[in-house]
Amino acid sequence: MAQATPSHPTACLALADGTIFYGHGFGATGRCVAELCFNTAMTGYQEIMTDPSYAGQIVTFTFPHIGNTGVNAEDDETEEPVAEGMIVKWDPTSPSSWRSTETLSSWLASRKRIAIGGVDTRRLTRAIRQQGAPHVALEHSESGNFDTDALVKAARDFAGLEGMDLAKQVTCSQSYRWDEMRWAWPEGYQTQTEPKHKVVAIDYGAKRNILRCLASTGCEVVVLPADATAQDILAHNPDGVFLSNGPGDPAATGVYAVPMIKEILETTDLPVFGICLGHQMLALALGGKTIKMNHGHHGANHPVKDLETGKVEITSMNHGFAVDAQSLPSGVRQTHVSLFDGSNCGIALDGRPVYSVQHHPEASPGPQDSFYLFEKFADYMSKS
Repeated sequence: MAQATPSHPTACLALADGTIFYGHGFGATGRCVAELCFNTAMTGYQEIMTDPSYAGQIVTFTFPHIGNTGVNAEDDETEEPVAEGMIVKWDPTSPSSWRSTETLSSWLASRKRIAIGGVDTRRLTRAIRQQGAPHVALEHSESGNFDTDALVKAARDFAGLEGMDLAKQVTCSQSYRWDEMRWAWPEGYQTQTEPKHKVVAIDYGAKRNILRCLASTGCEVVVLPADATAQDILAHNPDGVFLSNGPGDPAATGVYAVPMIKEILETTDLPVFGICLGHQMLALALGGKTIKMNHGHHGANHPVKDLETGKVEITSMNHGFAVDAQSLPSGVRQTHVSLFDGSNCGIALDGRPVYSVQHHPEASPGPQDSFYLFEKFADYMSKS
């Protein structure tokens, strides 16, 4: 049964160009200002809202039925939601999943995240594609009284994500160890008790399932903050270094991340594996450049071609910046490309166990198309 629909709008979304959308608010009340993106995934809304890569963004879900499986603690990718807010076509219905422990609306409200339903998300998605990711202000008020001029001004005053180092806002405050493996029926999450390799993972906004995948391939994982130095990493005597996903402008995070990666590459022959922002950090350290995309890639149905095998993988993506393949220097080869727009989705360093991908192999939309990337990392560590 759907939640009762109010007789008047209780939420308002204002774009920086002055376009106004009204709808039904749910979750927390209040106002947030952010960059707007859209995600085409049909499932995984809880994982998306708790993915640190969405810091500074409000997510428009193109699939209309969001909230119908509720939420549960096992599906959180981080402790709390990171995306600023969410926009959906239909108001969430009562959950109908045996795994559900809470409604989406109450979950958002208790975590101070604002949402709006009843929006023409097709029209909004077209606006994002045509304008690029716009700056927006979203307000939820039960009174239904909105100062639209103030909302538009707030959207226009938003600084945007270019030049923003958001990794430091979502990274861990201190190091910790991770030994939980991927979920499996019927046991659920199991613990890695016999690791073969020791990995230091740099947390630029790491998703829990990435760490689980590392543990499931036989790794003892030590997670360090985003600003960890090469000395901090090597003090753990690792067999490999992992560079995690994360939000914001890679050039800003690269100010401190790139020197660390360069030192690791220059002073050791350790295997290095990066995902998403970690991919972009590695590319910058190897001499490449990154660019801001028009509206980014956000979804769970993105075809990516492995240029080395010819295989096409169905992948999950979430990035608003991309590695410029034309900027890659000699000795750094492009390994994966998006079949949507030809943008770079992977690189490798010739003659070294160093590689990275833009997409998210841990998200499993394939569902196992890209897990080999974790197994390759473990193989490299076995041979090193």
